[in-house]
Amino acid sequence: MTKGFVSLVGAGPGDPGLISVKGLRLLRSADVIVYDRLVDKRLLSDARADADLTDVGKIPGKLINRQEDINNLLVGLGKSGKRVVRLKGGDPFVFGRGGEEAEALAAAGVSFEIVPGITSAIAAPAYAGIPLTHRKLASSFTVVTGSEDPTKSDSAVDWQALAKVSDTLVILMGQSNLRSIVEALMRHGRSASTPVALVQWGTEPYQRTLVATLSDVVERAAAMGIAAPAVTIVGEVARLRDTIRWFDNRPLFGKRVLVTRTRTQAGALSEMLTQRGAQPIELPTIEIQQIDDRGELDKALKSVYHYDWIVFTSTNAVDVVFRRMAALELDARALHGVQIAAIGPATKRRIRDKGIIADFTPSTFVAESVADELSALGMDGRRVLLPQAELARDVLRTGLAKQGAVVDAIAVYRTVTPQNTAERLRHILSQGIDLATFTSSSTVTNLVELLGGNTDGLKDATIACIGPVTAERAVELGLKVDVMATQHTIAGLMEAVESHFKEAGQNE
Repeated sequence: MTKGFVSLVGAGPGDPGLISVKGLRLLRSADVIVYDRLVDKRLLSDARADADLTDVGKIPGKLINRQEDINNLLVGLGKSGKRVVRLKGGDPFVFGRGGEEAEALAAAGVSFEIVPGITSAIAAPAYAGIPLTHRKLASSFTVVTGSEDPTKSDSAVDWQALAKVSDTLVILMGQSNLRSIVEALMRHGRSASTPVALVQWGTEPYQRTLVATLSDVVERAAAMGIAAPAVTIVGEVARLRDTIRWFDNRPLFGKRVLVTRTRTQAGALSEMLTQRGAQPIELPTIEIQQIDDRGELDKALKSVYHYDWIVFTSTNAVDVVFRRMAALELDARALHGVQIAAIGPATKRRIRDKGIIADFTPSTFVAESVADELSALGMDGRRVLLPQAELARDVLRTGLAKQGAVVDAIAVYRTVTPQNTAERLRHILSQGIDLATFTSSSTVTNLVELLGGNTDGLKDATIACIGPVTAERAVELGLKVDVMATQHTIAGLMEAVESHFKEAGQNE
């Protein structure tokens, strides 16, 4: 591509899930991403690994990243032939100065497009449970900047008209001038009893909302410590928050949760946490590595028809085995006549993804149950292939052997501690976490290893384990386990965590 192109993309107000489908597609394909201070950094993880990321965020009170310099940067990148995404908080054309950037690009002859975003003027009230219009309360709303002091004689904002005309008034960037704005509205006719809501960090897991009146909102906001960024909503609709509040009354709202699963497996748990209002902080403490010496596994797979059973104890084992089968030019047909066992529903689903329905899943998802329940199917003399982790417990192999099975237990992968993780872990713990989740004994072992054996940073956190084996390891390493799932699955872990915090709230 010789001709550059700039996309002015609205990132939305914070929650990364609110970016548009088109905006996300452009973000993932861009050569350069030029982003603002208030853009949620989780969005940047969707950028290409080789994309250049440039922070041009303005910091209140500091003369850095002037708008003129940003305009020139975009023009220069466009002329150099780059595919540029200018990622702007909210919507580019709602107090985002996107119009000025578009003018500069047009004047320079650089091709560009505008991708609208959800403005915080709409999103923050919505996440606070405040509709800007309501059939019985408000038939219009007005959005205005609050960055201009209403006491200025040359203010471009007609506060007198706004006080008398608009049903609902939404003020952006007005926190530093809140007192002057409130006084101007009351001076021009708004009743002191008019409801006012302040929504700080709207749509983020740490969103905070205050509902007050014009007469006391300044003092109450100061007492609560509400600062920028905040959206102010003035009008009767603010009273509806008590009725339709939804975002910040979810069971885990505001909880900072450490997720220690592998990077590829963390997504499901993080999504469940997000749905419940928590802020998942992913720090994989294990990384899966395929065993370099594949001779033993290759030999078993080439004669896999000799086995009566293959027992999969993890999704990792499934992935490694089927990757190796593909390398050997084998597919699911090679397993014809071989019965398949899966230790739990996640492993069962992964096997199904490969086109095979598991013949057996135990009622309790631990190795002991697999061995005990398989005995009812008659294992005496049966040949069993057991692909597993390098340092897996020997419970399953010995249990099957006691039943007369001939077991080939083959280490097909190992778990290792990811590099360059310890420093980030210390930083996360210094900011505080409310909950640490562990989905295997390896995640516990590696986390404590990263801490040098000192678990003091976790003493105030709730410790949640997926099952008894993981919990036992946590206790051995000096952790106090607060939550253990009855069903040893991610869904079971979430259910146990939710119940724990619900009970804790009731006992306060």
